[in-house]
Amino acid sequence: MAGGYREDPLAYGDYHQRSHAREDEGGYEGDERGLIGDTYRKFRGRATGQNSIGNAPNGRPEQSSGLVSGLFNTLHGAVHELGSEVRQRVAGKDRPTSHTHSTANCHDNMHNSAQNRFGSFAAQRSGNNVKWYVDGCGYMWAVSRALEEARESIWILDWWLSPELYLRRPPAKNEQYRIDRMLQAAAQRGVKVNIIVYKEVTQALTRKYLSPTVPRYLHSLLPRHTDSFSSALCHMGLTATFSSLEYAESKNQLMEPFIPVCSSHTKHALENLHPNIAVFRHPDHLPDAQTVQSSLISSLSNLSLSAKTAASLPMDALKAVYGMNDDVILYWAHHEKLCVVDGRTAFMGGLDLCYGRWDLNQHPISDCHPLNLEDTVFPGQEYNNARVLDFQDVSHWQNNKLDRTVNSRMGWSDISVCLRGPVVEDLRAHFVERWNFIYNEKYDVRKDVRYSRLTFAQNETGAFQQRPMSSRGPQEYEEASQSQRYESFQSSPSPSASQFQVPGQYFPPPSSRGVDSDEIEGDPRGFGSFENQHRRHHHQPLEEGIDHLTDVVRGRFGDRMHRMEDRHDHHNHLHGSVQDAGIACQIVRSCAKWSHGVLTEHSIQNAYIDIIQRSQYFIYIENQFFITATSDAQKPVMNKIGAAIVERIVRAARAGERYKVIVIIPAVPGFAGDLKDDASLGTRAIMEFQYNSINRGGYSIMESIANAGFDPTEYIRFYNLRNYDRINTSGTMREAEQQSGVNFGAAQQQFNDAVELPTDFPNRGDDGQGRGFTARQQDYDQYQRYAYGMNNQPGMDGGRWDSVSECYMLGDADIRSVPWAGGNMSEMDAFVSEELYVHSKASSAYQVLIADDRIVICGSANLNDRSQNGDHDSEIAIIIEDPTPVESSMNGRPWQAKKFAVTLRRQLFRKHLGLLPRQDMGRPDNNFEPIGVPNSYDFGSEEDGLVTDPLSDGFLAFWNSRAHQNTYAFGKIFHPVPHDDVRTWKDYDQFYGSFFSKSGKKAEGKDGQEIPAKYNWGHVVAENFSAGQQGVGEMKELLSTIKGTLVEMPLLFLIKEDIAQEGMSLNAFTEVVYT
Repeated sequence: MAGGYREDPLAYGDYHQRSHAREDEGGYEGDERGLIGDTYRKFRGRATGQNSIGNAPNGRPEQSSGLVSGLFNTLHGAVHELGSEVRQRVAGKDRPTSHTHSTANCHDNMHNSAQNRFGSFAAQRSGNNVKWYVDGCGYMWAVSRALEEARESIWILDWWLSPELYLRRPPAKNEQYRIDRMLQAAAQRGVKVNIIVYKEVTQALTRKYLSPTVPRYLHSLLPRHTDSFSSALCHMGLTATFSSLEYAESKNQLMEPFIPVCSSHTKHALENLHPNIAVFRHPDHLPDAQTVQSSLISSLSNLSLSAKTAASLPMDALKAVYGMNDDVILYWAHHEKLCVVDGRTAFMGGLDLCYGRWDLNQHPISDCHPLNLEDTVFPGQEYNNARVLDFQDVSHWQNNKLDRTVNSRMGWSDISVCLRGPVVEDLRAHFVERWNFIYNEKYDVRKDVRYSRLTFAQNETGAFQQRPMSSRGPQEYEEASQSQRYESFQSSPSPSASQFQVPGQYFPPPSSRGVDSDEIEGDPRGFGSFENQHRRHHHQPLEEGIDHLTDVVRGRFGDRMHRMEDRHDHHNHLHGSVQDAGIACQIVRSCAKWSHGVLTEHSIQNAYIDIIQRSQYFIYIENQFFITATSDAQKPVMNKIGAAIVERIVRAARAGERYKVIVIIPAVPGFAGDLKDDASLGTRAIMEFQYNSINRGGYSIMESIANAGFDPTEYIRFYNLRNYDRINTSGTMREAEQQSGVNFGAAQQQFNDAVELPTDFPNRGDDGQGRGFTARQQDYDQYQRYAYGMNNQPGMDGGRWDSVSECYMLGDADIRSVPWAGGNMSEMDAFVSEELYVHSKASSAYQVLIADDRIVICGSANLNDRSQNGDHDSEIAIIIEDPTPVESSMNGRPWQAKKFAVTLRRQLFRKHLGLLPRQDMGRPDNNFEPIGVPNSYDFGSEEDGLVTDPLSDGFLAFWNSRAHQNTYAFGKIFHPVPHDDVRTWKDYDQFYGSFFSKSGKKAEGKDGQEIPAKYNWGHVVAENFSAGQQGVGEMKELLSTIKGTLVEMPLLFLIKEDIAQEGMSLNAFTEVVYT
């Protein structure tokens, strides 16, 4: 695919106009990924003496042979036409969700066409209070406060939930804030806890489900005029393809689960704590072979091999092809992150309540504390680096194979929000729909008293059917057919299914055990800040008269009563004016029949496209992925967010307007270890799709802008995040080990065992301070006793420099003056670096988009087809439009920004640039608190001034120069990949592989003996510096130039290679999973 590229640094300003000549070229080579596409090119290359794709990632060159060229030409022609046709259906060549038109609206009777803006199930609602959280420390503290104060209900919707997760750190001082203990305590208080988690794939799809029946049937679809020779070759090709896939999967599963989340452990660990805790896992997986075969064959009945006359292929067939058949889903996931407490306070965004998500603003990646093990912040499985070793056996808390004295953890950058107000009603409705849909599908038949349907008693603001309060949405949303709109919720003394039923979804009458948080005694519901002009009065049961009276009074007096009720709420003065609590919010989502029992809704994608198109000056995006299309030519990618970006940039360029798009994504998405390993195919596939979205392949965003005659780098730039730290394996650790006679690792393991014991562990003891230590802690006790004694000696720093991550943040810490005691390894060997994983979604997951410092989209959705198309992963997001004005500037001119958007954007920019002080987990500030205590931001500070105007020349120069310097320093010291100096796999070996290949393992030597890699993963390439202390000084001098975590995205990485070679695991049937 990449063999034709010449070294062209388009992404760095040397752009040229490219034609889309490939649209008119015939043949199969390079245009589409077929069933045997790369195999064909390999054989053809052998016959012609060409190597069209370069060496394979493993470095072995292809052998030449001209004997099979003609045979393979014919075979490929016959099979590829069939594969391409099926793939076109999978890729959605003619599917409405490709959104080639500006309104991004669908008219196929398979999609939700609600009248609300962006085609959402929910209307925009004013009168809300919203608060942002940057990174997991403050967010999880706020969640812990809400769980601690829960009185009626806790509803959690997560991709992954880890029962042993500590919401406050360090764990030794916060045992009661482990999430399983918090949920158990709530359940014991009478709180009903309902949790939905994604049920992961535990077994890969194998082609034995499809072979041999399917290839025989596909062969029968050949046109009658097909000559016998071609027919025979096609039969051979189909049989060989499916047999090869089956064999390959027997050795290496076609689609491994991306991460072993172990939802079974989540369910049983929590449900065993108390009968008030109920956990649903969804979806179920793996149909039987007969079901798949019969469904596929019946669905393919109208398929013709002629692309010109092919009948429309039903979606059920396509789902069956890659493992999704009606109610059986293999590779799509529930990806939402949502927590609703007492039906009143909601948390949502990019943060799951699971391992690996808790982090501080400075993102320490070292956690060795030789003077006090109780300072450990990331115990056991929490100390994780998926680039080295993914989570292993998470159901056994004591197992952690990552050695923290050698390996760093991976930092996690994320965003979430806390909400209160009318918009929470829509989140409640969303959860109730999902819960009851899953209950009807799989739990009703179990007749377990723990499980029951949820009822949704309507709040007086209503749900779903409030008319949009903004005219910004496309006109189509306002004019949608009434027959396809959501049913409005009707009030009745006894709530029934019709109160929350939507077209195509049926909820049987609720059972007597349904949870109605509006009717539980002791806490009258209703939100004082609602601005509802469509208020309707309802008849209430006599016994609820007092509650009803309270609702009426609070509804009439609005904000005043709400602020009086909440002990945290108070006026927030901004530049002399009182902040209005009435923030306008709208919930958008991606969901479909399999995930939610509704027509397909992709209102998140609609919102992205519309907000980008309507933005005036500036778009800022942070996301875990960036896979999008500018046209239908970029099959199999379907979402057209890229097209919206190109259209808006070209429009600005032609008008002579200044316009900028800044995008931050992870350097390596989807984890994986050595990118050259076969196990990293999935990551390489994602990277290929991302590069083809950004600057390669002929239809990318940057190429499209260049083809319009403009320099893309003047309008859009891409960045990653990276950080460093120092593992404290100094003389302090060596001395403590010698005096105690205990290895640090053994003592650390016993500490991990103690803090991660299950709440219901039968032999769980207590040390008198609420810590769950057991009798089996001799090594820990002995080590800790001597370490405490050393800590009181003169000259000891008390663990002050167990992490040096604050050195690249705002403050007085200078890495050049940080002491080192010497010890088990040299100081140079103790430094480590890793990518800072961007998970925000502003997708998911933290996914955020900020436009013009006025509007924010935040939620779980990634910027890819899986999250955006609606019928793949389920997602939820919120659009936030705060009316509170903030005087700012844009492009050197006065600009009235909005408080929520501008403070969030400036906080993020300052964190990435190192303009925030280190965050102290032991000193919670306003940004740790739940809703009611407003966010703190230091308007007018010197650092604030540096990020005020995102379009000014001064800011852009500062931003880009800091990213450039950080990139240079990291490259010189650590040789990370991806990197712009790596254009080929040969470059990869020279720049990275020769130092780190098989890091942590042993590499094979020429003499047949095994030799270790030169350096451990992520460590300093010491040979770039002088020997001894002089070299350490040189390295620390260069480290001192790193400020913040912002680095340039290497857009030339492997530009001369096909990053993800197709084959048995990546082909027309499977590539959709990676988009």
